[in-house]
Amino acid sequence: MKIESLYSKIHRATVSDANLNYEGSITIDKKLIKKANLRAGQKVEIVNINNGERFATYVIEGKKGSGTICLNGAAARKAEVGDKIIIIAYALFGRKELKKFKPTIVFVDDNNKIKEVKRDV
Repeated sequence: MKIESLYSKIHRATVSDANLNYEGSITIDKKLIKKANLRAGQKVEIVNINNGERFATYVIEGKKGSGTICLNGAAARKAEVGDKIIIIAYALFGRKELKKFKPTIVFVDDNNKIKEVKRDV
């Protein structure tokens, strides 16, 4: 049996841009992607702290060190620039694997610069 569980998250990121005329997805600073163990094209869930919206999309790499968190396409309607969001990735684990696994949690400041990285729930 496989159990879907938290893989990683970027906690309280600030939406820096919203581009309605893009195909869709979330553009994330490449440095944040790396620290959160995410990859381009990976499915993520977005939770908007300001308005309660929850939706799924996929990751696109943004410029390294830019602090970019940009919602694209239809997702741009789910948040406004300045909103705080949580970017969550889940994975499927076997029971034994899950006992040893510790998710990566990246905490950022208001400019999406890394404050702390934890490996725990």
